[in-house]
Amino acid sequence: MNARTIRFAALSLAATSLACTKSQVQHAPSPSPSAPAASLPTPPTMAATTAIATIRDGAGRTVGTVNLIDTYSGVLLTGAVNDLGLGVHGIHVHAVGKCEAPFTSAGPHFNPMNRQHGFRNAMGPHLGDLPNLDTPAAGALRFEVLLPGVTLKGTNALLDADGAAIVIHATKDDYTTDPSGNSGGRIACGVITAR
Repeated sequence: MNARTIRFAALSLAATSLACTKSQVQHAPSPSPSAPAASLPTPPTMAATTAIATIRDGAGRTVGTVNLIDTYSGVLLTGAVNDLGLGVHGIHVHAVGKCEAPFTSAGPHFNPMNRQHGFRNAMGPHLGDLPNLDTPAAGALRFEVLLPGVTLKGTNALLDADGAAIVIHATKDDYTTDPSGNSGGRIACGVITAR
């Protein structure tokens, strides 16, 4: 086992054990993209690249944080959100690293392969599509999800010239309807920045 594998395993274990001590934990399965494996990026070969996104609502209050790390299978997102209220919210990676309320500045979903939106869409999904967040009435929701086919730096990179952002929507994503799964308005956003 090399140092990278040990660090990744320790990071996953630490995030999981921390989540179990204070908050509801949500481990969402990450559907695989429909694209053939040959079109996915080459895994990073350098030391792990990491990034962070501080999620803020329309009033500028911090409502969450997401840590991102390059892995050999894609980008691992480990985060927590709070004060979103009881309900299911769509969450996506958007193509522009800009978060000015009402967050249309973040552009459309991250979609370098020009597919349609949704895990259940035969022409999808976007590479920026993520599983819904099912948030509690009070307290933090911790989550961990793998975003396959994406890197922080490299092919299909989030940290490119115009960056990327994580956007949380008002309602749930139906995983089918293009371009955003009928997930409602954009209620929170965080620019992804390198660490």
